Amino acid sequence: NRGNSRPALSSHLENMQDYDVVFLGFPNWHFDMPMAIYSFLEEYDFSDKKIVPFCTHGGSRFSSAIRTLEEKLPDAVLLDGLAVSERNVTSAQDDVEKWLDEIGMLE
Repeated sequence: NRGNSRPALSSHLENMQDYDVVFLGFPNWHFDMPMAIYSFLEEYDFSDKKIVPFCTHGGSRFSSAIRTLEEKLPDAVLLDGLAVSERNVTSAQDDVEKWLDEIGMLE
């Protein structure tokens, strides 16, 4: 069952407690996040952390990923995310910089 699949991660963070902001990037595959993202979310405590989601997609943007992140990370602060079409990845720099400025991540 795909919903229960949790692949083992090949590396791990030893100091997640030292991070206040976590950028969470992934490709949107078949209207969902890759299962490795679920493994990552279940391995660490994201309480009181700012989560900055971004994804690439083939037309479905975030699909239900934002709702899933809200459910899985109820004690985190989920910032507005950015979804970039696979067709626009190589020309997305201006969009990325604008988004980072809008969410207060540019200095």
